[in-house]
Amino acid sequence: MKSDQLQEIIIVTGPAGAGRTTAIKAMEDFGIEAIDNLPLSLMDRIISGPTIAGALAIGIDTRTRGFSSEALLEVLDSIDKNPNCTATLLYLDCTSEALLRRFSETRRRHPASPDGSPSLGIEHEIRLLSELRTRADILVDTSEFSPHQLRAELARWFSQDKAARLVISVQSFSYKRGTPRGVDMMIDCRFLRNPHWEPALRPLTGLSPKVAKYVQADTNFDPFFKRLNDLLDLLLPAYQAEGKAYFSLAMGCTGGQHRSVFLAEKLAERLQNQGWKASTRHKEMEHWPAGSKPK
Repeated sequence: MKSDQLQEIIIVTGPAGAGRTTAIKAMEDFGIEAIDNLPLSLMDRIISGPTIAGALAIGIDTRTRGFSSEALLEVLDSIDKNPNCTATLLYLDCTSEALLRRFSETRRRHPASPDGSPSLGIEHEIRLLSELRTRADILVDTSEFSPHQLRAELARWFSQDKAARLVISVQSFSYKRGTPRGVDMMIDCRFLRNPHWEPALRPLTGLSPKVAKYVQADTNFDPFFKRLNDLLDLLLPAYQAEGKAYFSLAMGCTGGQHRSVFLAEKLAERLQNQGWKASTRHKEMEHWPAGSKPK
């Protein structure tokens, strides 16, 4: 049985160019002790050593001495077996296209293909890390993130307030861009009537009271929202009791501008009123140029 004083070890990994260095620096700014590229042979000393206060973030990638997916999975298993430690695997994901663009823009050589095309190294590394991606406790897709946006996303997940309750992220997204990765629950809102077909509402977003009134007037809205909240009233305390620290819920609609935005805001507000630590993120609106976002 694990003790009350656990050493939280956060393993940060992912393909080169996905943002591991930015993540490690962000962890330090959050007050988390961080070590980058610790040789895997030294992990036993961390695991079996004395428990220290606070979390410890360790950056690992394919350049780390002694690295293999199997070796890192064994490290995670060792942490899980230690009654004084708990492990979180943070995987920074990124599409091959975005990684290739980043290496092309910086003119860096890919560490897995120093004498060849970066695309060869990218594909090799993604295959090499596939097992770790599957094992990840937290999966963050950085394909369209700036370093600032990555720091903001990590701030949603990692809190040094140990007295805080389960941290909840409520996101809106557009099905046109595909479903988001790494979320715990996904709700399709496309059955609600669409403000897009009202010319006066089309330029607005779900942040507008006019859009909110329109969506809530759908006869399906009230029973849907009640059942969704009933479900979360059951699940969230159970997840917290089980030891889950983070929960992400994604609300999707066709364009990610009206229905999903409104529902994400309304749900997060209700959760906050109940005392939960809930934040919102509107993925589609992040793609809009600065100054062009409607209200």
